[in-house]
Amino acid sequence: MQSVFYPDERINIRFDIKGCELGRWTNPDTGGKQIIKVLKDNNFEGQHIGLGRQTSWFVNQVKVDAGFLRQLNVMDYSLLLAHQPLHQDEIDGKQSMANLVRRTMKSLDFDDSPKESESSTVSLLQETTADVVPDSTDGGSGEPQAAAEDFGEGIPLQEINCPVKETETDSELQKFHEHHRRLLPNCKNAIHVIDGPERRYFVGIIDILTVYGWNQRWENLWKSLRYPGRDFSTVNPTKYSNRFCQWIQDRTQ
Repeated sequence: MQSVFYPDERINIRFDIKGCELGRWTNPDTGGKQIIKVLKDNNFEGQHIGLGRQTSWFVNQVKVDAGFLRQLNVMDYSLLLAHQPLHQDEIDGKQSMANLVRRTMKSLDFDDSPKESESSTVSLLQETTADVVPDSTDGGSGEPQAAAEDFGEGIPLQEINCPVKETETDSELQKFHEHHRRLLPNCKNAIHVIDGPERRYFVGIIDILTVYGWNQRWENLWKSLRYPGRDFSTVNPTKYSNRFCQWIQDRTQ
């Protein structure tokens, strides 16, 4: 949790999601004590994950990760989820071209000395930003009209309508598209952070070491007899993966 929920100064609610109902509720009352309680699936009732235009990326990424765990015969993993409201300056800052360039550089994960294969991509980024000139459509801000819109976080680079010249770096840029599905936010712990229109979400899949062996099979049989028709966590990896992904898809918008 310390890895996913960082920095945590403004986080005031945390969830551990498995996509089932049995035993998945935690009493949120702390009794006035300064303790952190992690809520569960049933505590999330009536809420949603508001990612806006990033919804499809997030849902697809969860499916890819869950599919990988299914191939490893793993089940009983969780999605750690927390959120905090975005400050107005954070919302406004997402619209600037400077912020877009910083996010692009962060997503490329450059070292201090870029590799030769990356140098042409750097040139392309510099060439792209050099083409940004004031005009009557953007009020002289120096941003193209598309950049003045609210990008949000996580828009694939190919969807950003900045003027890009025809260059020999198209193949390098295509490699970026294939391996980086979103632009990382310009903040700490960017891998685990997704900014929606109004909230910043912290997400990460944890508890990935439980293999579906004979102990889990017997537990599945016992719970099936003890709780007929109820959703519980100890199920085979295929069912677990499908149910986990469906829970997240149904509650992300």
